[in-house]
Amino acid sequence: MKIKHFFVATATFVSVIANAKSGTMTVADMVGGHSSHHQKIEVLQGQPIPTVDLVIHQDAKKGWNLEAKVTNFEFVPDKVNAAAEPGEGHAHLFINDKKITRLYSSWYYLENLQPGENRIKVSLNANNHADWTSNGKLIEDIEIVKVSQAVNKHQGHN
Repeated sequence: MKIKHFFVATATFVSVIANAKSGTMTVADMVGGHSSHHQKIEVLQGQPIPTVDLVIHQDAKKGWNLEAKVTNFEFVPDKVNAAAEPGEGHAHLFINDKKITRLYSSWYYLENLQPGENRIKVSLNANNHADWTSNGKLIEDIEIVKVSQAVNKHQGHN
């Protein structure tokens, strides 16, 4: 893949250590399958730990193709808003700390990014939207994309 006016810095794994007041819970704590947004669910001991690796590919015409490579995790869009189940759910996409959308599969097309540095994050979430955690750390990946104004101006209009 040839890249012009664009590069992806090495992945930075950012973790947030949850404490007793953070709302961390296990799947067993979920009563009725629903929790408020921004809750956290700890992967149970003995369960395979899901992972996500965000890879950003510059599109040949315009924009970027985001690939969320997951292990021990299945995207299940038909179960959104249902009870949390180990190893399944969806992902949340954030750009510069602003939630953009949910991801129900590994690929997402992103048309434009602002010139300058863009922080792109994908987090793995349970069916009920809670953040999956392992050892108190969010299961997520973050990439930094630096965009020059020339990239947005010179890419095609398709």
